[in-house]
Amino acid sequence: MAGTGSGGSGPIGVGATTGDPAVHPGTRIGHVHLRVADLERAIGFYHGVLGFEVTQRWGDHAAFLSAGGYHHHLGLNTWQSRGGSPPAPGTTGLYHLAILYPTRRELADALRRLIAAGIRLDGASDHGVSEALYLRDPDGNGVELYADRDPADWLRDAEGGLVMGSEPIDLADLLAELDGPAPGRTSVSLVCQTPCRPARGRVAPTARDSVARLSR
Repeated sequence: MAGTGSGGSGPIGVGATTGDPAVHPGTRIGHVHLRVADLERAIGFYHGVLGFEVTQRWGDHAAFLSAGGYHHHLGLNTWQSRGGSPPAPGTTGLYHLAILYPTRRELADALRRLIAAGIRLDGASDHGVSEALYLRDPDGNGVELYADRDPADWLRDAEGGLVMGSEPIDLADLLAELDGPAPGRTSVSLVCQTPCRPARGRVAPTARDSVARLSR
C-alpha cells in the first residue's frame, strides 16, 4: 500500500485520505514549545527584542510568552537542553516558526526592533500573498516574521490556485510604514507552516547596513 513501510505500517502518504471530513477551518496551531540552551538568553530575544509578554515562568527552567493576553504562544524550556547546541545540519526537526503580524506596519515595527538590537536577517522576501523577514533566534531556530496581504489582492492562476513567488523586499519602503500615525492596539498570532524559502542569494543587511542605507 502506498505510503506504508516494509512492514505494512507507517505514516499515511501524501495525498492519502482517512475518509474523515477535513479539519474545522477555525483550527489553528496555538503555540510552539522550544528547547533552548539558556532561558535568559531566549527570553531576551522573544521578550526583549520581539516584545512578547512573559505570562508564566518556572525559575530558570521554563517560561511561557504570549501576545494580546493569550495564555501562551511560545513555550521555552531547558529541561533536557541546558547548555546544548543547535541540531546539526542534515537532521530533522523544526525548519522555522512563523510569527504572523496583523498589519504591514506591525511588521515594520518588528524590523525596527531587530535593527535596534543589531540582529542580522537571513533573508527578506515578498511572496505575493505576504511579506516575510527571516532570521535565527539565539538557539539557531529559524524564525519568520510576516504580514499577509489582503486575501482579495492575492494573485491566482486560471484554475483559481494561488500564485506565490519570492521577490526581494525594499526594507526602506517597509520601514516607511512607521512614518504614519500609529493605529490602535493590535494582536499577534504565531503559527507553524511550510513556507517558500527566502529568495536565494538575497541576504538582508545587518542592522548597521540598514541604518546606513536609510540615512543616505
